Amino acid sequence: MGLLENKVAMVTGAGQGIGRAIAMSYAREGARVVIADFNAEMGQETVQLIQQAGGEAAFVQGDVSKEESVKAAVDFVVATYGRLDIACNSAAVSRGGGPIHEYKREVFDHTLEMCLTNTWLCMKYEITAMLKTGGGAIVNISSNASLRGQAHNTAYAAAKAGVNILTKSSAAEYGAQGIRINAVSPGVIRTPGVEKYFEEQPDMAEGLKKAAVMNRLGEPEEIAEAVTFLSSDRASFITGQLLSVDGGGAVR
Repeated sequence: MGLLENKVAMVTGAGQGIGRAIAMSYAREGARVVIADFNAEMGQETVQLIQQAGGEAAFVQGDVSKEESVKAAVDFVVATYGRLDIACNSAAVSRGGGPIHEYKREVFDHTLEMCLTNTWLCMKYEITAMLKTGGGAIVNISSNASLRGQAHNTAYAAAKAGVNILTKSSAAEYGAQGIRINAVSPGVIRTPGVEKYFEEQPDMAEGLKKAAVMNRLGEPEEIAEAVTFLSSDRASFITGQLLSVDGGGAVR
């Protein structure tokens, strides 16, 4: 019997990378999973991969930075499977970087919207659904950039730091109502986005690969294992925590 047997889950940003790995891990452990992503082709591909592996999944398209889209996605989960037990908020988009005094206001605002505000919107409607059925578990995806800052990546680091305190504050609000809320902070993970960055910035690649004391990149599946544990009843007394899954990068 899987860790998440008979649970209903939603994963945002599950069309590729870490989000896809989380969705597949949820399904492998017995959950029925709704894939939420703005990219229909990639989202449907994740559904097909889950189904081919013997799992159950459905897809809903939407932009989780838009409130009406988030509400529609959660409504779809409840209409399809009857309730929402587990949610992982993985979707994030960061565009632009550089010295803070050269940042454009629209770049800063867009990063906050796509990396922090979207997480709050998802939690708003996920929690609403979970309160109706007596509880649940939420895992937000943060970043090690939030732990000590990251030069030339200020907006993203600030947004993910916001995710951390959003997680802790919300856990304090809803723990007595049966909703556990935690966050996972990945280090440098071998995702399509990171591989593209390595191609564009080859001089940065080796340094990032050595960011972990284990001297290697992490794999999306390693993040997924941590998220799945925190989403399961084996983590029944854990809430309000930020878990770094980074090969020791945070202790450098």
